[in-house]
Amino acid sequence: MNKIDLGNSGLVVSEIGLGCMRMKDLSVDMARQVIERSIESGIDFFDHADIYGQGKAEEIFAEAFKGTQYNRDDIVLQTKCGIRKGFFDFSKEHILNAVDGSLSRLNTGYIDILLLHRPDTLMEPEEVAEAFTKLSESGKVRYFGVSNQNPMQIDLLKKYLKQDLIVNQLQFGLMHTGMIDAGLNVNMTNEPALLRDGSVLEYSRLNNMTIQAWSPFQYGMMEGVFIGNERFPELNAKLDEFAEAKGITNSAVAATWILHHPAKIQPIVGSMNPERLRGIAEATNVKMTREEWYELYRAAGNNLP
Repeated sequence: MNKIDLGNSGLVVSEIGLGCMRMKDLSVDMARQVIERSIESGIDFFDHADIYGQGKAEEIFAEAFKGTQYNRDDIVLQTKCGIRKGFFDFSKEHILNAVDGSLSRLNTGYIDILLLHRPDTLMEPEEVAEAFTKLSESGKVRYFGVSNQNPMQIDLLKKYLKQDLIVNQLQFGLMHTGMIDAGLNVNMTNEPALLRDGSVLEYSRLNNMTIQAWSPFQYGMMEGVFIGNERFPELNAKLDEFAEAKGITNSAVAATWILHHPAKIQPIVGSMNPERLRGIAEATNVKMTREEWYELYRAAGNNLP
């Protein structure tokens, strides 16, 4: 597994991470198998959030990890906070309480990375700064980032923070290409030319923020998986063709497509199938030509201007 330095921070992790949202539905034994297979495949990065199963995903992960041969220092744990029932909350009190809750559920003394989950329009950045400083100085959190934020929201936070924001977790994949579409259709009047995210892709590259691609195999707003889905025959035919030619799974081809982008985007895959994870991990060693990359982009229904 190739490695990536998140946000040029010195925190080096596997370039593919495992999203643990669906771990809430697993038995402890099955979760242990998923964790072990991930690490065996080179994936040492595990992404959580306090709302996944109302904390159950973190609890099951901790119990399952305890039964493995690995130590806490062998893995990197990321979790997110800020989403509450019916509203978002970036208050100092909530951030501090949320981290304490995650530390307890994950049975760990520190979180490697804490992300603010979705933008809170009532955010007072001074409060966030106070919370981050307290968490940093206490050793409870090592690094910080955001999720689903645009450049102006990030800059507002950065004005008050002492800590760097090293990642921004955004939905991205072959069937969710908005941050690429706008850049390819500059000065056009078509739908893809609409700039919806404030050039977050270019901003991230300029400011050394690693984009983490959540739900990379989903279409729409988590409407379903596009791989093997009869609704997308052209894309799946091309994925299958490349998979056979390269000797990997079609899921690995979809992950390779993300990894090939020079922004060094880190896919956060959510499969809880140990064998599928092994196959996806093979994407790290596969090369893709520029022609192949654009061929998949077009097969996903995108037209070049």
